[in-house]
Amino acid sequence: MVENKFSKISIVGMGYIGLPTAASIAGKGIEVLGCDINPEVVDTINRGGVHIIEPDLDALVRKVVENGKLKVFLTPQEADVYMIVVPTPFKQNHEPDTSFVEQATRSVSKLLKPGDLFIIESTSPVLTTEKMADIIYEERPELMGYINIAYCPERVLPGKVLYELEHNDRVIGGVDKASTDLAISFYSLFVKGKLHATNARTAEMCKLVENSSRDVQIAFANELSMICDNAGVDVWELISLANKHPRVNILQPGCGVGGHCIAVDPWFIVSDYPEHAHVIKQAREINDYKSEWCIKKIVETSLEFELETGRMPIIACMGLAFKPDIDDLRESPAKYIASRVVAEARGEVLICEPHISSHSAFTLSSPGEAYKRADIVAWLVKHKVFRDTEFDDDKIELDFCGLKSKFIS
Repeated sequence: MVENKFSKISIVGMGYIGLPTAASIAGKGIEVLGCDINPEVVDTINRGGVHIIEPDLDALVRKVVENGKLKVFLTPQEADVYMIVVPTPFKQNHEPDTSFVEQATRSVSKLLKPGDLFIIESTSPVLTTEKMADIIYEERPELMGYINIAYCPERVLPGKVLYELEHNDRVIGGVDKASTDLAISFYSLFVKGKLHATNARTAEMCKLVENSSRDVQIAFANELSMICDNAGVDVWELISLANKHPRVNILQPGCGVGGHCIAVDPWFIVSDYPEHAHVIKQAREINDYKSEWCIKKIVETSLEFELETGRMPIIACMGLAFKPDIDDLRESPAKYIASRVVAEARGEVLICEPHISSHSAFTLSSPGEAYKRADIVAWLVKHKVFRDTEFDDDKIELDFCGLKSKFIS
């Protein structure tokens, strides 16, 4: 196998993971050639700007662009390492859609040369890496046995991406030992966490299992919150007390589960192994149902208000992001709930998301304006800025995220 010197890195996909990854590598003095199909994204980054909100990312991108270590193009550029960091959503029937990974693979296959390292970071169903290897070898049969192919999923938390890209452990699985070893050598250039060697299938399954495990744990908390509501028990106090047990660690419930990982990845397992993935499937259904339950509570509360007062209430939906203190709305249950409340509730609905300046489907209100005008306040996301609210005991407040609970921080 020809030795790879890692002098140029090509990263396909400049989104929530691709751009921070590119900036992190470029920050180590390595030349990174990014690629994105969106001309606005390409232009923004090449000006030293960012199109996503992530702490410290703007300063790092500006620095690496100014010193020439990061450049972005509309098509992949020739390099020594190729990283595929594109979305893998699911289709309407919850089957994984790997078409973006395949398109990205085909876009770089013509650039590959002996000794190159090809890495998929996109969350993928088991066997995807091997299927992409087959595509490469179909198009470039002369490369069989002369390139290195591996899978290494990201495992970062929005809001802490730059830190976790560098400090979290990584699972790295190649299609053969040589590919695994070379990929580990590459990641060691910019990752301080431990690098765990395995094979591609295990690495693919590991990412899916990590997020499925979280989904199951959250489903327990969400199911518990609905049971407690019927029983007249404060779920936040209950969880706080139960967690005093040395071997119990119940997570906090919310209005559902969103984001590009936990709300999506479990379906990859369910789709491929439906005869076995019963708990994983039910957890997904519970977490999706929690959003429907929240909608029902808001709509029923508004009807009760109208019957009691003789007028339609003003409802404030507080938060649209899929988790606190970020601008990411992907697969967000809060956004879904807000859209349904707008469609189904009688009366005016105010929408508040302090981390975005505008939205194509909603007219946004400031936190202070929304809370002041509302008769019914639905707390959907536990943003820090919401905690500064001067609460009014005369308002009807539906706290789906524990914002007002004294039992959680």
